[in-house]
Formats: sequence, structure tokens, C-alpha cells
Amino acid sequence: MKNVLAWIRRHVNLGYIAAVAVSIAAALLIDAVILLAAGHNPVAAYRELIVYPFSTAAHFGNMLEYAMVLCLCGLACVVGSRVGIFNVGGEGQLLLGGLVAAFVGSRMSGMSLWIVIPCAALAAMATGGLYAFIPGVLKVKLKVNEVITTIMLNSVAAFVCSFFATSVWKNTRFNEGIDVSEFRFATLIPGSKLSTAIIGSALITFFVWYILQKTSKGYEMRLIGDNPRFARFAGLKTDRIVIAAMVVSGMMCGLCGMFRVYGAEKAFISTRVSNEYYFEGLMVAMIAQYQPIPTIVISIIFAILKSGAMGMQSVGVTIQIYWVMQATVIFCMAAQSGVMTAIRKAGERRAAQRDVAARKEGGAAHE
Repeated sequence: MKNVLAWIRRHVNLGYIAAVAVSIAAALLIDAVILLAAGHNPVAAYRELIVYPFSTAAHFGNMLEYAMVLCLCGLACVVGSRVGIFNVGGEGQLLLGGLVAAFVGSRMSGMSLWIVIPCAALAAMATGGLYAFIPGVLKVKLKVNEVITTIMLNSVAAFVCSFFATSVWKNTRFNEGIDVSEFRFATLIPGSKLSTAIIGSALITFFVWYILQKTSKGYEMRLIGDNPRFARFAGLKTDRIVIAAMVVSGMMCGLCGMFRVYGAEKAFISTRVSNEYYFEGLMVAMIAQYQPIPTIVISIIFAILKSGAMGMQSVGVTIQIYWVMQATVIFCMAAQSGVMTAIRKAGERRAAQRDVAARKEGGAAHE
């Protein structure tokens, strides 16, 4: 038992878990007051919030599909943040990756699924990586702020995707987009949007975690993000690593777009492939302090909350009230670093008080 506890202390950030728990509890208390003020029963609303995502297999599948998207987008942001670069352009990279993947599928009609899916995935990753390469190079070579360039490129990507999907590459069999239902991923849970794309997402998630946490490349990335000047003096090729991290982040977003097109949607429709999913994933990564494992956990929490919103409407809670509640949860969870600091200082004070008490007892005994 002692060995288990020692392993937990070494590998699990108990302070972080406690801070998250306190933040969620505070958010639930505040939201309960909001529900009471709006004339709703908080107990009934919270029951639906928690139960609804697990009430049927279809609801559970939709929740997992949304968590998958948030997790991939969040990890894409984590990869960039490790080298000190802020990729806000994931939305555009996701859309373009999905568009090109759909185009590849529409032009390979009649071919084997085992050929089309890899080709579409490679095309999506290449497109997303190339679109992220542009702001990465501008950041490294010309010191152009990547937040500005990526936000502008998001708008460009959205307009380009809308244009091609509704006119140039429009599939005549489909009303307003590119149909790829011929090559869709198999549905895992009937009646839901969850497909076998989640298996590929799980493999990518493990790969990203392993690279960032267990390899020398991951250490080099952390070193560049924490102290780029020292990393440069240590002989690391910081510019190449920063650009590579940005490209990998874009590739992950592009692949996420491909998963959406070939999995949940079975087609590319610019208004449905992504509903600002990357920005939600970015928010998840920020709350998780850009750590892989917390990003996965918080993605699932957010997916449960988003899915549970549908259940809350059955007891009269409007979607507008839910958005206010979600904002409260986000605010409280974003404040977890302050909560962690308070918990750590409280622990230090208790330790100091015990030390003083022990010294006084020792002095009294010595007298």
C-alpha cells in the first residue's frame, strides 16, 4: 500500500486534481444560484446534466465523438504551445483539411476504401500542415505575431471552403457540399455520430503524449518554450523545431477535419464540419495548462456538459441559461492556477506551523 501511495505522489499531481475539484464545485454552487434565480430546480437540472449523456447508447456515442474532436484540437494547441507558439489558426486548418480530404474522396469514387481513406488522411494532414507552415515561418523568420496571422488565415480558409464546397467542387448528388458517404468510417454505436475515427484519434493522442512526455524531442520542445535563448546557446535548432511543431499542430487539425468529414458528417458542409471546435479545444488546452493528460480529461468533462445541455432543456432550462452556466464553469476552471497556489500556500503554512510546534515541544522537553 505504501508503494502505491508513493507511486501516486510521484506521478499524479494531487494539487492539480484538488484545484480542479474545488473549481468545479464552486462553479456548480454559482450555477445553482443562477438556476434558482431563473426559477428552476438545480437538483433536477443537474440530474439531467449528468444522466443525459449516459441515458442512451446514441447520446453516449455523440458525447464521445465531441470529446474526440475537443481532445484532438486541444492537443494540437498543446504541441504548438510547448515551443512557445500560439496556434490560433486551427479552425482554418481543420476546415481546409476536411475540404481537401472530401475532394480526394469525391475524385476517387469507385476505388477501394483501404486506398481512399489513407490518401484522404495524408491529403488532410499535408493541407493542414502547409497552412500552419505559413504563420510558423513568418513568426520565426520575420517575427510576425502568429496570433494575428492565424486569425486572418482562419477567415481566408472559411471563405475558400465555402466557395469550393458550394460551387467549384460541389457534388451533383448532394445539395450543398461534397458527398463522401461512399467511404465513410464505420459507425461504432448505431444512431450516434461516433465512428471508428475515434480509434485513430486514440492512437494519435497516445503518440502525442509519448513524444511530449517521454522522448528527448519532447524535452527539447519544453526547453525552447521555457527558455528559447538558453536552448539556442545549448545548440538546439530552435527555428526548425518551432516550425516543425507548428506544422505538426496544423497536421493534427487537418486530420481532425478529415475525421469529421468521413466520420460524423459523411460529407463536407462548411457550416457543419466545424462549429468553432478548435477554439473550444484551445480553451480546453488553456484550462489544462497545456498538459496532455489533463487535456484529455477536461475534453471529456466539457463533452459531458455540452451533451447534458440537451437533457437540461427537458426540465425547462433554456440554452441561453446553459451558456451562462458553461461560462461560469470555464471561468472557475480557468482560475484553478490561483486555487492551486492557495492550496500550496495553505499546505506550506500548516507545515511551518507543525515545524514551529515541534521545535517548541523539543525545547520544552530539553528544559
